[in-house]
Amino acid sequence: MQNNEATGESTDSAADRLKALEAESDIAADYLEELLDIADLDGDIDMDIDGDRAAVSIVGAELNNLVGENGKVLEALQELTRLAVYRETGERSRLMLDVSNYRANRKAELEEVGRKAVEEAKATGTPVRLDAMTPFERKVVHDVVAAAGLTSESEGEEPRRRVVVQPS
Repeated sequence: MQNNEATGESTDSAADRLKALEAESDIAADYLEELLDIADLDGDIDMDIDGDRAAVSIVGAELNNLVGENGKVLEALQELTRLAVYRETGERSRLMLDVSNYRANRKAELEEVGRKAVEEAKATGTPVRLDAMTPFERKVVHDVVAAAGLTSESEGEEPRRRVVVQPS
């Protein structure tokens, strides 16, 4: 077994993890292709590895029904896809699913929301409570806040859980 000094992780286990993520992507892609066939929808499936998780995207026209209002159908579809991966691998998946770049576009919007909340918290010196968000959305905002040098926390219960940005 070789050691990767940069990460402290063995090269073999890093390669094994990469293979596992690629397998997750393949299982998810097969599941989603079957779903698209059943629903008689046209879409192309792109697979990638994003950091420490598999990322699968469905791109094509007329896929708004797979996103739903505020991404609710997309969230459900992601959970079903994760269950399909779990059924095949026996391992919990952190797979991220996107449809028609909804998540990518939403991420850009949320980064701006996070920047504005940081500015407001710094200017007023008071905590800024944002609207309720999904776990994906909260993580994007938490990352923006941390990058700006402030802290944030989540409060409330699902589905009304929200981010609170703390002033410095």
